Amino acid sequence: MAFGAPELDAFDRRILHVLAGQGRLPVTDLARAVGLSKSPTQVRLKRLETEGYIQGYRAVLDPARLGRDHVAFVEVRLSDTREAALTAFNSAVAAVPEIEQCHLIAGAFDYLLKVRTSDIAEYRRILGETLSSLPHVAHTSTHVAMQAVKESGF
Repeated sequence: MAFGAPELDAFDRRILHVLAGQGRLPVTDLARAVGLSKSPTQVRLKRLETEGYIQGYRAVLDPARLGRDHVAFVEVRLSDTREAALTAFNSAVAAVPEIEQCHLIAGAFDYLLKVRTSDIAEYRRILGETLSSLPHVAHTSTHVAMQAVKESGF
């Protein structure tokens, strides 16, 4: 939250909670769900968007139906962790469509990647041809997910 921005009240939090689960909900239904009339709900919704609490709306896709249900988490250690190396790695990661998430980590390794592919053979190819070739990669360690127990955001 930006300095000087108003705190979220109970209605704002309910709006965010409802939208996190049902992003395409019409404003009239959203208003009913949070206990406000349509106009105040629209005003609050616009403010939440403007202030950056709501960053956008998107479709939640089914990875299995799209043939992308193999998930591997990859620990990455870099050979160089100076700012230029981190920037080069970050830029390269952004260009790899199989990398669904990338987090800079404080701990025993530098980055944690969530990589989504069709199967273990495709993952092995991506690891050998792409991930290992990213700038400054010194070591990777892969953990294959057996089941997604929870993947919803908030």
